[in-house]
Amino acid sequence: MSTTEAPPTGLDLGRAVLPPLIGSAVERIDAVEKVSGRASYAADTRLPRMLYGAVLRSPHPHARVLSVDTSRAERLPGVHAVITGEDTAKIKWGAFRPDLYPLAVDRVRYVGDEVAAVAARDLETARRACELISVAYEPLPAVLSLDEALADGAPLVHEDAAGNVAHEFSFDRGGADEWFERSDVVVEGVWQTARQWHGSIETIGCTAEWSQDRVSMWVNTQTPFLARQRYATALGLPLRAVRVVQTEIGGGFGGKSGDDNTSVICAILARKTGRAVQMVNTREEEFLASRPRIPMRYRVKLGFTASGLVTAKDITVIADNGAYTGKAQAVLGAATVRHDALFNYRAVKAHSRLVYTNLVPTGAFRGFGNPSADWAVGQAWDLAAEELGIEVPDLFLLNAVETGSVSPHNHRITSCELKQCISKAAEAIDWHGKRANPAPHRGLAMGVSVHVSGRRSFGDYDGSSAIVRLTEDGRASVIVGEGEIGTGARTTLAQITAAELGIAVADVSVSRPDTDLTTHALGALASRVTYVAGNAVKRAAEQACQQLLEAAARQLGRPASQLWVADGVIHGPADADGQGPVSSPVGTVVRAELYRPNGQPVVGVGSFDNPSEFPDQSRYGNESGAYNFAAEAAEVEVDPETGAVTVTELSAVVDCGTVLNPPLAEGQVEGGIAQGLGMALTERFAWRNGAPTRPNYSDYKLPTAGLMPRKMHIGFADSYEPTGPFGAKGVGEISLDPVPSIIASAVADAVGVRVQELPITAEKVFWGMREDTAGPAAADRTDTAGPGGGTREPAASADEEEGR
Repeated sequence: MSTTEAPPTGLDLGRAVLPPLIGSAVERIDAVEKVSGRASYAADTRLPRMLYGAVLRSPHPHARVLSVDTSRAERLPGVHAVITGEDTAKIKWGAFRPDLYPLAVDRVRYVGDEVAAVAARDLETARRACELISVAYEPLPAVLSLDEALADGAPLVHEDAAGNVAHEFSFDRGGADEWFERSDVVVEGVWQTARQWHGSIETIGCTAEWSQDRVSMWVNTQTPFLARQRYATALGLPLRAVRVVQTEIGGGFGGKSGDDNTSVICAILARKTGRAVQMVNTREEEFLASRPRIPMRYRVKLGFTASGLVTAKDITVIADNGAYTGKAQAVLGAATVRHDALFNYRAVKAHSRLVYTNLVPTGAFRGFGNPSADWAVGQAWDLAAEELGIEVPDLFLLNAVETGSVSPHNHRITSCELKQCISKAAEAIDWHGKRANPAPHRGLAMGVSVHVSGRRSFGDYDGSSAIVRLTEDGRASVIVGEGEIGTGARTTLAQITAAELGIAVADVSVSRPDTDLTTHALGALASRVTYVAGNAVKRAAEQACQQLLEAAARQLGRPASQLWVADGVIHGPADADGQGPVSSPVGTVVRAELYRPNGQPVVGVGSFDNPSEFPDQSRYGNESGAYNFAAEAAEVEVDPETGAVTVTELSAVVDCGTVLNPPLAEGQVEGGIAQGLGMALTERFAWRNGAPTRPNYSDYKLPTAGLMPRKMHIGFADSYEPTGPFGAKGVGEISLDPVPSIIASAVADAVGVRVQELPITAEKVFWGMREDTAGPAAADRTDTAGPGGGTREPAASADEEEGR
């Protein structure tokens, strides 16, 4: 170890002793760039002679494309190219199930499907040209809900998906039916989620330019190396012919994972024009072309002993894939099995199906299936607590996993402070005090969640690699292919590097991903960057530091084992001959090491592959090397006259191992809670004929400051992950996961109304409180008109009630 002040040789630093930088509130290394406006986002990219692209999209949920006439668009002054499916390689692509063409070939499958595209001198001209393209369609029967898609004889969205099932799996581990027979208490219910859009400040964008037979793409993708693989497939190119450079990203949340067609179309336009082309989604296009959260319908059954020990869990999950798959297959897997690493289930059983519909395609969203599972299964746990007469925190504590636990799916828990999270969250919100003194129309609830720190999904690999190079002025340059999506990941990697080398964070630079120049990485997904990339960077820094100390040993005349680095200076003790202590700045040692006969640079290389397993078809396998946990409690107040829900107080305690940078971690927790409240309370569209009636933020209500809890308590468990960098695990997603469940349960506790389909609107609560009147029951009133997010029911206004 070389980064603490004068550690004696052989001292076991153990868990408790960490470098001073670890756990410090380090300022973000990109803060000045962002607040000064110097950060370059996708739309800020400028290349010589650049053109602008626009897309013509399908107005039909399902139709055969009979002809596309582009002649009028091509004649418009300023237009440089018009492309259709005939100009593409006609290769289907996708992360798991290739089912998507870059532009429609023969058929469109949802309102928003890409049909043609234009490159022009300016965006206005490109959009005008799209309006001049004439497309002849033959409308086809569409399936606009899960029930329609699964009906006997339903029209097929894809001819190769019998029964409209894109993916299906099942398991029974431990004999669930037998355990239910032995259970004293069994609870059951059905719960549904809705589509949720990412709502990033910046929409998806790309700038593409060709040089000979090679394309460079400047993209705001979370996953540059994975995106390169998919783009190469869609373009019909070898991998070496595609370069992806990550721009600054204004929020991702899973929505910029490289599953949409925007970048591919941009590259095709650039090839046809021979010039650089830029495409940036409009906000309306973002609602149609991005990949929102997957709506899911859960049927949940739980069994318990009379004393409260959980016995078995049986779930049936049907997920609305939309028209194309993207990452939905992996999301369904997580939504089916991951929750089972929370409690000591004796047996678990599941049957899960991913179903095609003629609706907006779905995909990755922060939480990656966890919020849906935690919402549905969490409601069943809340019902069980009521029937058992046990307070929810006590029921959780009775059944919670601990360090060393192994789930029925072989998830191996190497560190876990879930019980500590539960106790601290209950204490922070004064659970027992509120129970002793209940207030009218107020309700209290708690939920828990587990998430991964990286996930083995894309083949049998979930690794990262890094290079750390020390410079002649004592600085460190970190070359790594992991992306920054606004979370502060580059700051965290700089902090780990500085802590390992004994230099200031200000003296560390971290590269932005470039598939030509940086090391290989999977990108910002599955809360993996701190854990996986952090380990790779730490190992590279350790190697560089060892080289540095060996060079200093030659220069200072002390054994490398006796040297240490602090504040950018290498120190050594006095020797046995009476020579006093020695020291030398890092830059001086690096320079001397370079400028000597056969001199060498000081460069460390590190890699880390998540110590996990690639799950089998039934999702059996330890999908991550480390799991993070959280417990959250909320108090709500329900207006008895309107049904409006106000979150009066919320506590969240997270086990993410060592908290490397508290302000960054707190920001992630608070942001996740905000998105969870949006999912729980406000985010919805009215749908007609397979499309949102008004795809804008006037009608789609994102959470605002007014929706946040009046009081909020954020805390972290005292925890240490032995396989993590300085004991750290992931933190980016987990705080969102329990929020919908705790809000729903708190509403039920307040007024006795248990809403079964998200979001929990005032209207649903209002009618739920009046089920004995002429109004419809809460469970029957749907804002999205059925599971899957789209039906043939008309929207609210009269001019939209003409049906199909």
